[in-house]
Parts: sequence; C-alpha cells; structure tokens
Amino acid sequence: MNGETAVHPAIRAVNVTKEYRAGDVRALDGADLSVEPGEWVAITGPSGSGKSTLLHLFAALDQPTDGAVLLGDRDLRELPSVDRYRREVIGMVFQLHNLLPHLDARRNIEIAMFGTHRARRARRIRANELLAEVHLADKAARKPPELSGGERQRVALVRALANEPSILLADEPTGSLDPISVQQTLELFEQLRERHGVTIVMVTHDRDVASAADRVVRMDAGRVTAVGTHPGQPTPA
Repeated sequence: MNGETAVHPAIRAVNVTKEYRAGDVRALDGADLSVEPGEWVAITGPSGSGKSTLLHLFAALDQPTDGAVLLGDRDLRELPSVDRYRREVIGMVFQLHNLLPHLDARRNIEIAMFGTHRARRARRIRANELLAEVHLADKAARKPPELSGGERQRVALVRALANEPSILLADEPTGSLDPISVQQTLELFEQLRERHGVTIVMVTHDRDVASAADRVVRMDAGRVTAVGTHPGQPTPA
C-alpha cells in the first residue's frame, strides 16, 4: 500500500443474523451496514424490523447468531474485554433517559466514569464541564424529577460522552420529548459531534428526526433494504 494506512469503517455489520428461541424468531436476517468515522447514520423502519437489535449488537450487549460486527477491522467477539469496550468506546442514549432518580445530575454523569482511571476530583470536573457544555451548569445539584424531559435527556446525552467514546449509539433518543425539545436535542447531537468527533448511529421511527442525519438507512424484516441521504429518497441497498 506504499506506506498508506488502511481506513476502516468505524463500525460494521457483515451479513449479521440474530435468532432467538432456538431459531423460532429471526430478528436480523443477513443485515449489512457500514458506518464511517465521524458519520451520523439514522436507522429507520417499522416496529420489529431489527433496528434496536442491530444497535444492541453494535453495543456488544448481545452477539450475532451468524455473521460479524467489526470495530475497525476487529470482530467484537475477539475483544479482550467487552466491558472495557462498552465503557471506553461506546456511549449509549435511550428513549427513556435511564438516569438514577436519587442522584443529582452531576452524580449521574460521574457514575458513568466509575471503573476508569479518573480520580474522584477529575470525575467531578469532567461532569461539571459537560453540564456547562449543554447549559445545565446551574442545575448540577438537581435530581432528575426536578428537571424537564429535555433537560433529563441532555444530562443522559453528556453522560454517554463522559468517557470520551468514539461511537455514540442512540435508541429513539427523542421518542419521549415534545417538539421543541426534539429540535434542541438534534441540534445538540450535531454540536457535540463537531466538538467531540464522535460517530453517531441513531435508531428512530420519526422521519423528521432521521432527516437530521448524514445518511438514512431503512430496515425491514431484519435486513437493510434501502439507504439514502433523506428518508424520503432511499435507494435500494
């Protein structure tokens, strides 16, 4: 290669199949998807199409029955520590923020850094910096029930970035938000991508939300059936 370094996708599913109940249920059926470093990809499709299952495989929360999920050029099944991968490479955001209601916003972010090399003071500084980045510095001591839905999702989003992951996985991150909070959250995704350089893979059923991404992928019956730059203009996969 004349000294050149090969550039691999950030993460990739290669002919991935996922079965449950001893093969009675096939959630994924030969799905292929490649996501480039720094790209924002939205995965759409009807309920039961395999969107969230694929996201869970990317997060190494489960393993494919067949095929492979690759981080760069390495199969996730070959990683020496799946826990370390989830802690250091992947950040996850869910439809329901999954914050601990008895902890304040700062502590909810700090807890994501437990088990890392950061000392207690460093964790607190990092949490404060992230809250300031999403304009919630003045609400660091408030617990989730004292925050609005949009504020809770902002805390959840920066919690996912606490350990400086390279890939952010988001499963219906705007599904429980009002329209104003949806727009604010999408703008925040773009801003944080620019500042932190993360790759984003987002599952959504909302066509308007999907249109904020660089590329939209449609799934149906466990397969990637179409790709495109806009949810209204897909091309066959």
